[in-house]
Amino acid sequence: MDKEGNGVKNVNINEQKNTPSEQTVSVFGYELIREILIPEILGKETPQLLYWGGKHLARKFPLPTIEEIILFFQEAGWGDLTVASSDKHSMEFHLSGEMISTRFKHKDICTFQLESGFLAQQIQQQRNQLTESFEQQKKRAQKVIFTVKWDRKDIMEE
Repeated sequence: MDKEGNGVKNVNINEQKNTPSEQTVSVFGYELIREILIPEILGKETPQLLYWGGKHLARKFPLPTIEEIILFFQEAGWGDLTVASSDKHSMEFHLSGEMISTRFKHKDICTFQLESGFLAQQIQQQRNQLTESFEQQKKRAQKVIFTVKWDRKDIMEE
């Protein structure tokens, strides 16, 4: 259990990937689960539940730096994450890469709310401020823009 008692166990990503037989999942297999099965099970609530699922994953895999978040995205097969801008109230991330292009090509409507929730929670944990993330798809540019915002007055209770 974590310090809030919600049953979340922190997991070290290095412990997870250092298995005797590292395997990769095909894009087809990933798409079957992500774009067909999950929306079939969750229905119209899919984006909202994926956002909260992303937050839950971030609590299981706490990452203390932006560089580690970027590496996590690569290792999870979520795409190439970059920081486009940052100021005292927000950060803008761009997500691109082959997986993003493939998802845009094969699906008219797709969501990146899992990634959005993950980013929101990671930044919240790093800044100790209540944080949320917004997704904006740029299909022509083959990228997703995440705007992560926080209010400096919303300090998280420890």
